[in-house]
Amino acid sequence: MLSKLRRWLREGAILLVLLAGVIILLDVWRSPQMPAMFDSTPLHTLDGETVTLASISEERPVLLYFWASWCGICRFTTPDVARLQSEGENVMTIALRSGNDGEVSRWLSRKGVTFPVVNDSGGEISRNWEISVTPTLVVVSKGQVVTTTSGWTSYWGMKLRLWRAAMF
Repeated sequence: MLSKLRRWLREGAILLVLLAGVIILLDVWRSPQMPAMFDSTPLHTLDGETVTLASISEERPVLLYFWASWCGICRFTTPDVARLQSEGENVMTIALRSGNDGEVSRWLSRKGVTFPVVNDSGGEISRNWEISVTPTLVVVSKGQVVTTTSGWTSYWGMKLRLWRAAMF
């Protein structure tokens, strides 16, 4: 019985390592590329603020969250991003092809989330970043991309990425 349990534990550990390897390879393959000079490109949020990635990531890392109102997985990720922002984490979001400013604002109201949003209604920003999957999360520190991931990510996964970026 004990040998059977050890074998199951060993096989479970091997499976977890293989799964982690596949996830890392997918993140590398789908990782977005920050366009040249994007860190200093002005971004206009729905609330009328103009910011740059360099300015908002200078003192502490920023979580740049590419999402869409039509994205099924974003339904699970968006509340966690809003929670991080409400807890004081540095968050900037980009709504990918989710309609005009009014439609995005109404969607945010219906969902009860409040975080800074840049509306990428035509998809130009996302194309420049080579975003191929929503949601995509990018951690930027001092105007440089530190880490990226796409698809579903847990609250703790996002928090850990921001913490790690702040440490280095």
